[in-house]
Order: sequence, then structure tokens, then C-alpha cells
Amino acid sequence: MSTPLDSARALLKAEAAALAELSSRLDGSFTKVVELIASHSGKVVLCGVGKSGLIGQKIAATLCSTGTPAIFLHASDAVHGDLGILQSGDPVILLSRSGTTAELIRLIPVLRSFKAPLIAIVGNMQSPIAAQADHVLDIGARPEADPLGLVPTTSALLTLALGDALAAALMTHRGFQAADFARFHPAGQLGRNLLLTVGEVLQPLERCATASPGDSLRETVIAMTRFPHGAACVLHPDGTLAGLITDGDLRRALGRGVDINSARAQDIMTQNPVRAHAPMALGEAARIMEDRPSQISVLPVTEAATQRCLGLIRIHDIYQAGIV
Repeated sequence: MSTPLDSARALLKAEAAALAELSSRLDGSFTKVVELIASHSGKVVLCGVGKSGLIGQKIAATLCSTGTPAIFLHASDAVHGDLGILQSGDPVILLSRSGTTAELIRLIPVLRSFKAPLIAIVGNMQSPIAAQADHVLDIGARPEADPLGLVPTTSALLTLALGDALAAALMTHRGFQAADFARFHPAGQLGRNLLLTVGEVLQPLERCATASPGDSLRETVIAMTRFPHGAACVLHPDGTLAGLITDGDLRRALGRGVDINSARAQDIMTQNPVRAHAPMALGEAARIMEDRPSQISVLPVTEAATQRCLGLIRIHDIYQAGIV
């Protein structure tokens, strides 16, 4: 008898296999849809009901955030006034796993009156919606992956993935760059990470704990207590970075029995530490901190050419940037 864990694993494996198959199914029909949408100066309209409608909302949001104006139109609301959002020639993407959704079928003649190119994302190529669409993208007729084979699981995932694939293809077609993404996300963390630089949010050196290599560890700890940013910059006389001492370095040193009174900063500092530079985007600094087996929470900031230390940037500074 299957356990809940067995069911969960089976679902994920089935969905992963379905995604792999979907990738191999993309062909010239997909390319034509990309070209159609890219050549249209207006918006794309996503249309569906039920779970397909929820997926349509997410696809519309993803398209908008990646440079393709899009909106979701609920098929039932469309015939009660919401068709006013549709302009002549706007491509409409109809979402229906079965391809027989009654609300969409009834809507097709109305959409034709708007001269709307119809794109169907369906799981049945022989369905009425597929037959009446100008372009058809097939998600396949795989069974749903839930234990009963009834819940929109695999079909919803494949529809969502195909929407993401469309967005990615359109980004490539248009040469959409990180700076463009940031323009559409000025208030979110993603946008701040792209728009702001390390130099704009760092803790300047005058507000950081500093030490010389020969300073006593006791003096260094006192400085780190005065400026509790999680690290002390160890500097050469010319202001270039000699090393970094973090709170973790102190704990490990004391755990090894290092005498805080006789030890020097240079005895426990990390030489040539990972560092950031002032022009670096916040997102890149965050990746340096987090995309590693052992994550770090603070980086020294130096001038790239001279290695003169400018201060520290903490992961806290990155996530608080721009938040009032």
C-alpha cells in the first residue's frame, strides 16, 4: 500500500517526465507563435476558466514582467463586458487541457469578430478548440499525476511551463536584458538588486571595525563590539585590504584555545578574502554570498584596481536596500 510519501514522489517523477517530453515536443508551431506575438505592437490576452484560468493569470504576469504586454481575461466575464479590454488584432491564448471548455468554445466567434489570432494551448489536438485555433501548442495527453488521476496537476504544470517557455523565447527574440527587467521591478527586491550597486548601500569604512595585522586580538574584538557589523577589515598601512576577521573566525579561534591577549589580528584573519567592489550590482554580491557550500553574510568592499578597502556590505544591507 502506498504511503503519502510514495504518492508525493510518484507525482514529482511523473511531472518531471512530462516536462522532459514537452521540451522534445516543441517545434515550428512554437516558433510561429513567438514570431506572431513579437510582431504584434499591442498586448496578448490569456483566456481560460478554473485552474487553467489561474495558470493564465500567472503566464500573463510573467509576460508583462519580461517585456510582453499581457492581460488575463476570464472566459465567463468576457461576455459580460470585459471584452472591452480586447483591441483588434490582439492575439488571444486559449487555455484548456481538454480543448472542450464550453465557455471558450462559445467565445471563439466573438474573438473572431475582433480579428484576434487564436492560439490554443491544449492537451487534445483533436478537440474543438484546437480545430478552430490558428496556432496550436500541444501539452500532450498525459494522465494527471495525482493518486486519482483527476486533479489538474500535470496538465497545469505543463501549461505553466509552456507559458514560461514562451516568455523566455520572447526575451531572447527581443534581446531583453537585466536592465529591462529592473525597469519593470523598481520596487521589488529583484529590481533593487539590479538597479542598486554595492557602493550605494555599503557600510563605509569609517563606520566599520578596522585593525592592523599586528594589532592585538583584544583590540580587534573591542573594535568589532563598537561597530557590530559582523567583521573587521584588517588593513595594510596604505589602506589596502590585508584580510578579514568575522565573528565566526573569532568563535573558531577561541574554540581552538587562542589567547585573546597574546594573539594578533593577522593570526586569525582570512587572507585574500572573497570581496565585492563598489560598482557591483547588489544581486551579484548576494550571489557571491549565497551561491556557495558555506554561505557568508558579510563581504569587504574594495576598489578593483587598487584593493583599497572602502568598507563592508552585509546580506542584511542588500535585503534592506530601498525599504523605507
